[in-house]
Formats: sequence, C-alpha cells, structure tokens
Amino acid sequence: MAIRSLSENGNVRALTCVTTQVVNELQRRHNTWPVATAALGRTASIALMMGLLLKGPERLTVQVKGDGPLGSIFVDADAAGHVRGYVDNPHIHLPANGLGKLDVGGGVGQGMLYVMRDMGLRDVYRGSVELQSGEIADDFTYYFTVSEQTPSAVGAGVLVDTDNHVMVSGGFIVQLLPGHTDQDIAELEQNVGQIRSVTDFLRNGATAEDLLNVILPNARVLDRQPVSFQCTCSRERFKASLKGLGEAEIRSLMEEHGDAEVVCHFCGEKYNFTVEELNELLI
Repeated sequence: MAIRSLSENGNVRALTCVTTQVVNELQRRHNTWPVATAALGRTASIALMMGLLLKGPERLTVQVKGDGPLGSIFVDADAAGHVRGYVDNPHIHLPANGLGKLDVGGGVGQGMLYVMRDMGLRDVYRGSVELQSGEIADDFTYYFTVSEQTPSAVGAGVLVDTDNHVMVSGGFIVQLLPGHTDQDIAELEQNVGQIRSVTDFLRNGATAEDLLNVILPNARVLDRQPVSFQCTCSRERFKASLKGLGEAEIRSLMEEHGDAEVVCHFCGEKYNFTVEELNELLI
C-alpha cells in the first residue's frame, strides 16, 4: 500500500508505503541475495511512491548507476501502483557495514542517479545527480533537493531474513512545498527524527498509515494505492524487437542457435521463438 497526503495547511507533502510483498516478488523472480534485495527493494519502494505523483499513462524510470559490484539498478513504475525492476548482479555478498547493516552503499558504489518521467506525446522529463552514499534514500533526498528544487526527506528500508525472504519493506518521502514556514521545517525535522529505522518501525506490523501518522500527523489523505509487481513485457513486444534486428542479424541468430530464447530483464519471463517463427520475421 502507498499513500499520498498533504498537511492541513498544504505546505508539506508526504508519501508512505509498505512494499513487503512487492519486494519479495522481485527477490523471487531474480533470486537476489540480501545486499541486492535491499538495494533493489529500496529503489522500487521510492519509485512506487514517486509514481503516485504521476497522472494517467505516465511512467517513471529510475536508474542507479554505480561502480560497485551490484552494477546498475533499473526500476519502472506507473501511476497505478505497478512496479518492475532488476539489478545487474543479483548474487553479491558483502560483509556488514560499520553499523552492522547490509552494505548497500558498498554494493552500489559511486556514480549517478537518473530519473526519467515519460509523460506521453514525446514529452519526457530527465533529471540526474551524483550518488551521495549509494544507500539509495540519501541519494533520492539529494536528487529531489537539487534536481527538482524540492527540499525533501526520504527514508527506505528492506529487512531480509537469513533465508533471503523479505520480512518487511517500505519507506517515506516528505517534501516542503512552496509557501512552507520555519515552523513547518521544525515540525518535519522532529517528526522524521522519530523514525530512526524504517524497518524497525515496520517489523512489528506497522502500516503505511501508521508511518504517515508519525511523519505528518493529521495529514489529509489524497490517495491510497495498492501496489504490486507488474511487467509490461509480452511475446508480441519481443517479436517486434527481434524483427527490428534486421534480416542479417536474424539469419545469424538462426545459424548459431536455431531457436531463439529471449529473457525479460525486468521479470525473468522467457519467450521461445522457433526457427519457423524466426523465418516468418524475414518475410
């Protein structure tokens, strides 16, 4: 569940979410190990909340491109609470960081955060910032403040059990809107300071609404959106992509492999195309 809300005076916007089932599905599909699960889960949680700010068919694409062993993280989200994503190297194990937590920052490394909003009709917004820590939430806090000029606080967490199962996952985004006051800032700092760890807060069964009640008490809820994993891939889309390779590439593929198997990066779904089907693409 993800929630979008405003403060009573309209000066502060808050988004909160619990994404445990979604991140478990991502972990299952990509067989991610804990550091990769946490990095992908945090990114997906934040992208889902950002999706609540989209309209209609608009889509959001996020890339966390670091030089660490995880490689790049890609996540897509839409306005209907759907998300898909993957990490280049899902099987990365690192020692715990200095706080005894999963070393997501070490897995991500240094690099860039890219955000693209596809608003249709060839209207695309692109923003980017340098990664600040690789811990994901800090990097999005910096992104909103620098790239979108919206002072923000972002928190995200994924708690992974020893069997790779995701115990809890979720997060929040709180933003100061035009016209905010010093009192708004002070209250926001005090409220956010109560959430020292998103996963500690959520692990006892707290909901997205419970998280909202701490961060922005008496908020006016604008939307409650169920969230789920959903991929936009299809056999027809991959068939069109194969056809786009051109005759020479398709013939080379047939000579080398015979049948062709195409795997979707985002969901792991496999699509097999026989020699006969590949031949039809040449017509």
